[in-house]
Amino acid sequence: MNRVFPVLVWSGIAAGGAAAFGVLALSRGESVNAAWLLTAALCSYAVGYRFYSRFLADTVFGLDDRRATPAERHNNGRDFVPTNKWVLYGHHFAAIAGAGPLVGPVLAAQFGFLPGTLWLVIGVVLGGAVQDFVILFCSLRRDGKSLGQMAQEEVNPAAGATAMLAVLFIMIILLAVLALIVVNALRASPWGLFTLACTVPIALLMGWWMKRWRPGRVGEASAAGALLLLGALVAGGWVAGQPHLAPLFTHSATTLTWMMVAYGFIASVLPVWMLLCPRDYLSTFLKITTILVLAFAILVILPPLKMPALTPFATLGEGPVFAGKLFPFAFITIACGAISGFHSLVASGTTPKMIARESDARMIGYGGMLMESFVGVMAMIAACTLDPGVYFAMNTTPAALAQASQALGQAGFVVTPETMQALAARMGEATLVARSGGAPSLAVGMAQIFASATGALAGGGRTLDALWYHFAIMFEALFILTTIDTGTRVGRFMLQEIVGHVWPKFGETSWYPSVIASSACIVAGWGYFLYQGVVDPLGGINSLWPLFGISNQLLAAVALCVGTTILIKMGRQRFAWVTLAPLAWLVTVTMTAGWQKVFSSDPRLGFLAHAASLAGSTDPHAGRLIFNDRLNTFVALLFMLVVAVLIVTSVREWWLVVTRRKAAVVHEAPFVETGYATGD
Repeated sequence: MNRVFPVLVWSGIAAGGAAAFGVLALSRGESVNAAWLLTAALCSYAVGYRFYSRFLADTVFGLDDRRATPAERHNNGRDFVPTNKWVLYGHHFAAIAGAGPLVGPVLAAQFGFLPGTLWLVIGVVLGGAVQDFVILFCSLRRDGKSLGQMAQEEVNPAAGATAMLAVLFIMIILLAVLALIVVNALRASPWGLFTLACTVPIALLMGWWMKRWRPGRVGEASAAGALLLLGALVAGGWVAGQPHLAPLFTHSATTLTWMMVAYGFIASVLPVWMLLCPRDYLSTFLKITTILVLAFAILVILPPLKMPALTPFATLGEGPVFAGKLFPFAFITIACGAISGFHSLVASGTTPKMIARESDARMIGYGGMLMESFVGVMAMIAACTLDPGVYFAMNTTPAALAQASQALGQAGFVVTPETMQALAARMGEATLVARSGGAPSLAVGMAQIFASATGALAGGGRTLDALWYHFAIMFEALFILTTIDTGTRVGRFMLQEIVGHVWPKFGETSWYPSVIASSACIVAGWGYFLYQGVVDPLGGINSLWPLFGISNQLLAAVALCVGTTILIKMGRQRFAWVTLAPLAWLVTVTMTAGWQKVFSSDPRLGFLAHAASLAGSTDPHAGRLIFNDRLNTFVALLFMLVVAVLIVTSVREWWLVVTRRKAAVVHEAPFVETGYATGD
């Protein structure tokens, strides 16, 4: 009987998820409730975590709690610090959950709710969570080494060195895009900036509380931090309404750029327990709580999905939000949330240096990625509950909206100027037209859901729209900002490793002059691209987001190549399909997208075609736009070439090992038995 009950429960969960997917896929124009989408995702996550992640942990990887982790063996109080698994889960989730799961699904809603949802759910269970877990495991067994260093040791020294440089450059682009979204969200927003600024001293207090004052009292520090964060949220609204205080927290994009650079540098050089870990843990409170409350609100009000399952732009490839057909562009627009190469940098950066037990890697690696996918699903729901006319008006420039007016009209996706003005007034904004980038439209969708839920529970009307809108904007900025500090630290580790081959002393992660110099170089790199995005005539996102998607997924291909190589060398080649399947899909999708973005003859799609269309233009910004297009072309081709070389080299290594023409030598750290007692 004890064995029958779990079988019945899990069979019911699987059947519920299959039924929900059936309702979503078979809808033919009738209204579909958002609760079906939520049910399909949650059931899939539950089944994937319970069965697939356990299979990976026990059978494929063989996690062993008897083995001492790098955090225990190299504990130095700065980078290698054994950390409570719940605190580390919060840090890891905060680090990986940046702009992608919020912005990507909103932009991909242009194709309808079904393609993006399927990619978010299926992609994470079979691809994204697997990548995060396997790279975390591999780094954990190699003293917390980075992805580039593992590629150098396990694949090929020459290809690995090239991959290390490519990974470093890709990460700089990723950090610049994430920082740009934060800058755009906080520009002229005293409420958001004040609240975010308050999270720094709150995190310092929490770090001191858990490390020095009352060690191990995570619950106490968490409660205090949560209360202080709520106080900061309320105080931010008051500050924004004070004429003498609001100007102190109202800054231009350029000023915010310098603030971002300074913050990234400081967070990278301080010990992880002091600012990075408690701040990310604190941020995770807000992130996860908001997402769970959003899910609860959806179940309370049961909002209909107003966006159809598929829109005409899925096949036309002439969408007003961005050009390109569903394949391959839905799969690079939604990067984080389904599979993201950036995560492999975190999983081989700060996180493996802080894990206390190997078994914690399952919840942190696989489980953390499932939660990010859930965030992406919530973003998709929030975007698709908007009226399609409102969605396209917010996410499209006036010129692009005019070009697509015929297709929008035929699909019924129209909205009047009066409707947009009324919506802006409800949200406390001057205008919401042409607020591209995804963040504002997501905030409107979240605000409408929250306001409807609070109105239904209180028995009143929609009186809190403006409050919820500005809360959502702050939530998005905080969501993204936590990735910057961890990403900068990971970049510092990578640069120290690269220079360490020439100057061994520089490669010592605990040598403070090296810490300061490498951190300064990394923030200078992404700070340069951030500034270029801030002054870009098209707003930066139009130029950098396509490159972000392509480079991010190419980085995931690099990570899966390394993971496959290590599995084969461990003698687990019969399980290599767990990484080979997502790798094959990613290579197909990303190389296709990269080729089209560079060589397409459509100026709205191809970098070179767009640059050619501006030749001889009288537009004063034409020169900068042409330079950006050519730079994007060079970077995209460089990344594609490096990844292609690494794939070919990896396949050759697999063949030599499998056919026993080369000895399978793994570079794991020697086994050292843990000093922790069972249950510690």
